Amino acid sequence: MLDKIGIAKRIAKEVKNGYYVNLGIGIPTLVANYVCKDIEVDFQSENGVLGMGPFPFEGEEDADLINAGKQTITTLEGASFFDSATSFSMIRGKHVQLTILGAMEVSHNGDIANWKIPGYMVKGMGGAMDLVASAENIIVAMMHTNKKGESKLLKRCALPLTGVGCVKKVVTNLAVLEVSTDGFKLLERAPGVTVETIQKATEGHLIVDGDVPEMDI
Repeated sequence: MLDKIGIAKRIAKEVKNGYYVNLGIGIPTLVANYVCKDIEVDFQSENGVLGMGPFPFEGEEDADLINAGKQTITTLEGASFFDSATSFSMIRGKHVQLTILGAMEVSHNGDIANWKIPGYMVKGMGGAMDLVASAENIIVAMMHTNKKGESKLLKRCALPLTGVGCVKKVVTNLAVLEVSTDGFKLLERAPGVTVETIQKATEGHLIVDGDVPEMDI
């Protein structure tokens, strides 16, 4: 079973040379720490940064350098800063090759709910709506179940939707799953996790085709 860092490490393998990548709040922000050193990637944050690097070491933080989640960041050589209008022009113009988001629920047809829990006050949807409406490749980083042990990979999302039919792949603490026309296709198992465990933790339709390998992270 993976922890949050393990999920980030596995997703980092999906990042290819030359990509422009948007990192959402939560687990996705960790991905920048684990991308292969021999490839060039530009990480974009919707608050107006292109060229984010790993998180700073303790004591080296610059309060003026933050991501969309208000975490302190580093920037790489050649990084640029711009206003929100320019940032969302990049996103809406489909200039980002990969978007990595957290989620509270994902359905087996690729719907995502990641912005609101009824009864809890939120500031708004933020950039999530633009990201899921514009991105061609969305990977979700999340825990497979909630604190009660209930599945977060569902037949149908119960929470208010952020986007419909947009998620391409999900990486959880238990598995890597591709969203296909027929449901969640199980691609890889987390180390030490059985297919049976993943089946029990998945409410949505799970497709298991032959032997499923363990993740290599």
